[in-house]
Amino acid sequence: MWESIVNFFTSQQTVESILRVLGAILILIIGFKIVKGITKKIAKGKAFVRFGATIKSFLKNIIAWVLYVLVILLACIVLGVDLTAFSAVIASLGVTIGLALQGGLSNIAGGIMIVAFKPFQVDDYIMNSGVEGTVTDIGIFYTSLVTPDNKKVVIPNSSASNSVVINVTANETRRVDFSFSVAYNTNLLTAQKVLLATAAKEEKVAQDPEPRVVITEYAESGIVMSLRVWVKTEDYWDVYFSIMDKVKDNFDCYNIEIPYPQLDVHFPNKK
Repeated sequence: MWESIVNFFTSQQTVESILRVLGAILILIIGFKIVKGITKKIAKGKAFVRFGATIKSFLKNIIAWVLYVLVILLACIVLGVDLTAFSAVIASLGVTIGLALQGGLSNIAGGIMIVAFKPFQVDDYIMNSGVEGTVTDIGIFYTSLVTPDNKKVVIPNSSASNSVVINVTANETRRVDFSFSVAYNTNLLTAQKVLLATAAKEEKVAQDPEPRVVITEYAESGIVMSLRVWVKTEDYWDVYFSIMDKVKDNFDCYNIEIPYPQLDVHFPNKK
């Protein structure tokens, strides 16, 4: 028995098979590392300088996938796999494979549409499919976002290209809208002046278009006044939080009441 085992492992055919397997494994390990190095070098090359971050990301992913496939094919050749047999099987199962990859192909097509028509790019802040965040990568199949609380979100390219996308940072400026409720007995002209004065003290608020205050609703508990100011897109949240912090104190200085829901109950006099 032991002699048979020894003969099996020392036979020329077994040694060749083991060497083929080891060679294929080495090719995969070394090949994948080389592919990573090549894609990084290509992305930093002069030929990519003229491209934006979005196209760079997409092309880098395509090149990486092609090189990975070549490495796998080379490993198969070392193993002695008959590639002609594989091609015959793939040809005979073409329809089945096409149906199985339908979702993947639609994602690839979606990625090409995104790169070509640029509804958003890397570093844009977008809202899509009920999620929102900053675009960090546009791959072959998926687009990756990072949410404000640092969560990674992955959206299929087909969804990102075929549904409504709100690109929050596409334009250089944005309008910040505030809604404040004041009591019905408030002097509206005074409240308006207080809101405009609050906005005027913010250095990041643009004066063209100039800030505006309008009445937007006569609600049950009070009158809703809206302050609308324009800012640079990157200053949106700084201005929003700053004004929200100051309005209450400024209203208090002029005895302007911010109402809250309340119910008046009247009992009839009983004699």
